[in-house]
Formats: sequence, structure tokens, C-alpha cells
Amino acid sequence: MILAGDIGATKTVLALYSTQDGVAAGALHENRFESAAYSSLEAIISEFLHATRAKPVAASFGVAGPVRDRRAQITNLPWSIDADSISTTFDIPETYLLNDLESIATAVPHIETNRLCTINPGKAVADGNILVIGPGTGLGVAFLVWTGSGYRALASEGGHTSFSPRNLQEMELLRYLSQRYDHVSFERISSGSYLPNIYEFLKDYERRDEPDWLREKLAQASDPTPIIVETALAREADICEETLDIFVQVLGTLIGNMAVTFLPTGGIYLGGGIPPRILDRLKQPDFLNTITDKGRFTELCSSLPVHIILDSAVAIEGAARFGLESLGKEHSGRN
Repeated sequence: MILAGDIGATKTVLALYSTQDGVAAGALHENRFESAAYSSLEAIISEFLHATRAKPVAASFGVAGPVRDRRAQITNLPWSIDADSISTTFDIPETYLLNDLESIATAVPHIETNRLCTINPGKAVADGNILVIGPGTGLGVAFLVWTGSGYRALASEGGHTSFSPRNLQEMELLRYLSQRYDHVSFERISSGSYLPNIYEFLKDYERRDEPDWLREKLAQASDPTPIIVETALAREADICEETLDIFVQVLGTLIGNMAVTFLPTGGIYLGGGIPPRILDRLKQPDFLNTITDKGRFTELCSSLPVHIILDSAVAIEGAARFGLESLGKEHSGRN
């Protein structure tokens, strides 16, 4: 068996897959853990392996942060992950780490159409570059390039590129957030952790009305983001609707920036936890218009297919697929 993991700041999902049957056969065992309730990934692995009594021959983890020299630091969680340490601690011969968006990207070429919602059919180019954007707790970006025999996923930290305002209100938002952060990235706005920044800007800087019932509800919440989003989708408070509007439009700006940078003629895929939850909002014209609003390149960007990944299991499947492929290459090299 191979142990696969989708490691994020909010949740960690571990699963076991058969090395013989592969990802298509589905997970043999799977469990979800609240990341913040544990001091380390090792603590979660220990609990999972003890419960399943599994002896995996390899492990592969998609982690929400950059991976260097087989080590990773989770961006929005105080965890350091060391692949060699995990192998030694749990007697797992091979352990692989990859960025979480790289993990989703690895799965993208294998996603069935019934697990997608297409908001722009576009004109896909066979073997064209593919862009993957993942707004969740953070904001991830990855790419896929054709190698001649298949796609190769490439990690990036594109969500931390500098926020670029498109209008006067967004310029004021940048000015407001510059008082909080040395560097205002797109993640500081269009991610689950930082969506409340928009709400606070509208309330404190632009003096939008905050209903008493909403103020009380937010004061009692450990995480204001779900309340703001749910209230916006239900159209129960103007300030929440405007918050989500800005969130979506800023996300569209990032996607458009990445599109003219990478030219993903094979398609744009939105993963992460947020897009399926705000699917109806993303279907509204302003989101796609913001992506394609690139002056002389508007026509080109309008031709790019845009899909939303509906199934969160894609992330762990990508990690498993990466591990199985890497394990196969190592065994092939030894023979």
C-alpha cells in the first residue's frame, strides 16, 4: 500500500491506496483530521497507521507550502515536515513531498468531466499548457506543461505575487492593507484566511453599514469567513455581498495575470475548498470578465477554457498518483 496525504492548514486527509490497483480503484482507507488539533503531521500519521494497522511501502504528501530539499513549512500552520524523518519514524522506505497545488495539478489530466463545472468552454488546445488555481485557506498556483509523453506538474507560489488593483476602490484597499502588511499579496485578499480583510476594509474604511445581528454573530465566531460567505450567498447583508464581490473580482485578476504569463491554452482549473462553495457566484459574468479583461489580449483570454473542480478528493488522488509514479520510476531505475 501507499500512504497519501492532502496536508492543509485547515484539514489533513490521509488515505491508503493499493500499489497494484492504483488510484482508479479508490482509497482502501481514508480519514480526515482537523490540522490545528495536532502538533505535527507525525502525530496524525501515527494515529492513522495505528488505527489501520497498515505498513505502507511509500508515502506521498501534498503540502500547503513550498517544498525544498525534501522539507516543507506549512504556510498557514506551524508545522515543519521532513520526508526523511517521516521515513525513519514510520519505517516507510520512500516518502515524497510536493506542493498541494502541484498535487491537484498532477490529478487534473485524469479528472472526469462529471467532477467539473465548466464556466467557459473556450477552445482547448491539445497538449497546451494548463493553469491550476486553488483558493482555500491560502491561495495556491501550479502549472502543467506537456513533455511529449504526458503532462508534468510544476509548483509555484503565485498566490504571493503582489496584489495589482484594477480600480479606485481596489487602490484604496491596497492602501488600507499596506498599513497591516509589509507585502500585500493576492493571498491577503482572495483566500479563506484573509477574506475578512475585505470585510473590515468596507466596514472601517468605507463605512459600510454592519447590521447588529451580523456584528453579534461574527463576534461569537472563531472563523468569520464562513459566516461572511454564507450571508453573502443568501443576500442577507449588503456588506457581505460586496465583500464576496471584491473577493471574486480580485481572484479573477490573479487568474488573468497568470493566464497572460503562462498562456494556458489547455485550460484553467480552479481547485481548493472555496470555488465549489461559491459556484453560483463564480458563474456570474463579472468573474469571467475580470479574467479576460486584458486589453489587446482579451480575445486570447476569452478563448481559454475555465473549469471548476467540484470534488475535493482530487487533491489526495494527485498525491497518491505522484507517489505511485515516483515509486514506479525508482523501481524501474533499479531493474
